[in-house]
Amino acid sequence: MLTTQEINETFMNTILEENYNFLEGDLVKLANAFIAKAEPAIAQKECAECVKFVTSLNDLVGQALNEKRGKV
Repeated sequence: MLTTQEINETFMNTILEENYNFLEGDLVKLANAFIAKAEPAIAQKECAECVKFVTSLNDLVGQALNEKRGKV
C-alpha cells in the first residue's frame, strides 16, 4: 500500500475545508481503508483495459482472457 511518509505527504498537500490534526496511526488507518475500498474497482477497470488491449491484438486470445478473468 502506501508508506507512512507517503500518507503524511499526501495529507499535508491536500487542501481541506478545515484544519484537522489526526494521529499518525489514525491517518494511516484511514488511508489504508480508502485504498482497500477502491482496490476492487481499480482492479476490475485494469482487467477490462487489459482484455480490451489483448482483444485489439487478437480476438481469440482476448475472448479466452475475458472468459478466464470473468466477464467485465
